[in-house]
Amino acid sequence: MRTREGGLIAIDEAAVIARVRAGEAEAYAALVRAHTAVALRAAVACGAGAEAEDVVQQAFFKAYRSLGRFKEGAAFRPWLLRIVVNETRNTVRSAGRQRAVAGREAELLAGEPLIPDGADPAVAVEEDERRRRLLAALDGLSEDHRQVVIHRYLLELDETETAEALGWPRGTVKSRLSRALKKLGLALEGGDEHDGRRALG
Repeated sequence: MRTREGGLIAIDEAAVIARVRAGEAEAYAALVRAHTAVALRAAVACGAGAEAEDVVQQAFFKAYRSLGRFKEGAAFRPWLLRIVVNETRNTVRSAGRQRAVAGREAELLAGEPLIPDGADPAVAVEEDERRRRLLAALDGLSEDHRQVVIHRYLLELDETETAEALGWPRGTVKSRLSRALKKLGLALEGGDEHDGRRALG
């Protein structure tokens, strides 16, 4: 059985981490392979832009150096994503400001065909416009609200993983997500939380 990212199952991760802690440094490559895709998505979604690969490389390096402090039995992915988000913030802060919506959108769409083969061009244009409006609405949210939406919906973490990745209690994740979805719904549809949830789904 594999995770959404095609990575290792939790039991395998625990075994790999144990091997790395026992001095088998090359075993860490399995964790890097399993989580690179989601780490890159997190960096891009949080505004790393062209620096995303460097951010992820630095995050994996910091995670490796901190494995001695990693809580045994905990999930690796939320812990890593927390490091990625912090590293992205540091990178964005040192660059002076977050990337513009258009730049972030270009990064998120990189490598994807604009109109897939066999697709209705009108539907593709409509989807592109929906994505553009969603990213603009996300940029209009506060940092906390943007982060909780990114983690729950764009990175597809569950509530517990989101709480771990952001370092918040689960109740805080629930309340901030609810408020963020209401704001998204208003920005996108002139509606409410259900409209915000629908826009992300």
